[in-house]
Amino acid sequence: MSPLERSCLLFRSWLAVGIGVLGCGPSVGTDFSGSRPNILLLMADDLGIGDVGCYGNDTIRTPNIDRLAEEGVTLTQHLAAASVCTPSRAAFVTGRYPLRSGMVSSRGSRVLRWTGVPGGLPANETTFAKILQDQGYATGLIGKWHLGLNCKSSRDHCHHPLHHGFDYFYGMPFSMMADCADWVLSEKRAALQRTLHLCALLAACVALALTAGKHVGLLPVSWAPPLCSAVAAFSFSTTSYFLGTLIVHADCFLMRNHRITEQPMNLSRMAPLFLREVSAFVHRNKQRPFLLFVSFPHVHTPLVTTEQFLGGSVHGLYGDNVQEMDWMVGQILGALDTEGLVNNTLVYFTSDHGGSLEAHLGSHQYGGWNGIYKGGKGMAGWEGGIRVPGIFRWPGVLPAGRVVSEPTSLMDVFPTVVQLGGGQVPRDRVIDGRDLLPLLRGTAPHSGHEFLLHYCEAFLHAARWHQRDRGAVWKVHYVTPVFPADGAGACYGSVVCPCSGDGVARHDPPLLFDLSRDPSEAHALTPDTEPAFHQVMETVARAVDEHRRTLRPAPLQLDTPNNLWIPWLQPCCGPFPLCWCDREGDGDGDGQTPPDRDL
Repeated sequence: MSPLERSCLLFRSWLAVGIGVLGCGPSVGTDFSGSRPNILLLMADDLGIGDVGCYGNDTIRTPNIDRLAEEGVTLTQHLAAASVCTPSRAAFVTGRYPLRSGMVSSRGSRVLRWTGVPGGLPANETTFAKILQDQGYATGLIGKWHLGLNCKSSRDHCHHPLHHGFDYFYGMPFSMMADCADWVLSEKRAALQRTLHLCALLAACVALALTAGKHVGLLPVSWAPPLCSAVAAFSFSTTSYFLGTLIVHADCFLMRNHRITEQPMNLSRMAPLFLREVSAFVHRNKQRPFLLFVSFPHVHTPLVTTEQFLGGSVHGLYGDNVQEMDWMVGQILGALDTEGLVNNTLVYFTSDHGGSLEAHLGSHQYGGWNGIYKGGKGMAGWEGGIRVPGIFRWPGVLPAGRVVSEPTSLMDVFPTVVQLGGGQVPRDRVIDGRDLLPLLRGTAPHSGHEFLLHYCEAFLHAARWHQRDRGAVWKVHYVTPVFPADGAGACYGSVVCPCSGDGVARHDPPLLFDLSRDPSEAHALTPDTEPAFHQVMETVARAVDEHRRTLRPAPLQLDTPNNLWIPWLQPCCGPFPLCWCDREGDGDGDGQTPPDRDL
């Protein structure tokens, strides 16, 4: 048993013993499909699996997440379908590899880069929210979306959560990012400023050369070309100077349903506003089944943390932010308790992918810790980028303190909640997720995944085979990122590692690891060290071929032009470009949230 599993087993509660002794738990033959529990999905952003107490961390305090593990089921091999935000979240809400929906790129744009782009989750994709909405559930999303907003105008909202099955939305249609706070780290501001500075310099040089040439009579041109070059240089320089402010207004704002409520958002009151919205949603829907997806802005940079949590962790600002998120989890669980909904609510906690190793400056680490696992955010094959927390709690139904080491996926949440809510998993498309309930309850010995594929953008980087008869989990790496220095462990100096080009190494033969013996992927196997080497390679190759035969072409939403900022798609609560407003509390009377869209 691994240290991770031993650590989680410490959280077995007396309730599990009581249920076993008294026989008050449900029989193993009980069918829970269509039981229509409330469903509460909690997703962190960029949280490392090693940042949570029940996964082995003993220096960051996460008592509320740990309590979920104590009272529920902990998955120790829970995997994101992608190692960055947009494709991972697309896979989560659809139950499908993001390549199937086109929510990937082939040219280096790993996520949606702006709010004002036409790319996003296609209208023909079906989310778990849409199916449960059709089953009479109240459906809500509070927090981060990052799956697109508009297609042809700033108000068509074709990719909006309300067009994908959610009755109610409050949060960020884009994503939290360091640029929202004009922080020391930057996702796009710094690189764009460098480009603008270069363009301004080139334009200024052209203007000077044309002016000098005309002045000495070498260039018989009018004054128009040098003047135009000078204007261009001034424009590039001015745009660079105001770029940080422009990004904050363009991407860092809050919406309630289709209405912008705060642009730019006040980061200091983000956490209490989100908690207010969660509590209100639970209260007004307590008499009917609901699905609530709470997508935390934590623990993405710039690590916005309220004052009461600053300085509380030995791991600096990152640890403070994790501990605030854990407190928020406790407040949300408390809202269920207040409304008497604990026993009728399935609660799930996870992260969209692994912690960011590149969120590093000098001696300060602003990203997460991925425990014993190699790599991190942006690395599609290495475990640290895709292995995430996975905790389910449903009192009286799921055994308390249970630990499951089978391979599972965030995509599995789709069929699990759809069937629990009385819906049908779509049969007109490939669904890659598998129903988790039998595995969670202990009525099935294995997960539904014999093979799992690990993509980086549109490129297959690795594949996993669970050889059940032997108890082995094999991992085959076809492509891995090239680190800038031996022993670096990450692509320091960049936002994330690349998926293709000169920044990756292609392996022939592929690298092979046995995760059941080497979860850190420290020792690659060879035909000399592993007798089953060729058998494993052939078996995985056949599985990859079979998988590829199920793929159908889909427009890539993260490629240009779908991922290029377009002015007329930019949401703005005033006349563009005067995008400023603060409607929080003014229009809702005493600050109460309005009813859901369709209620």
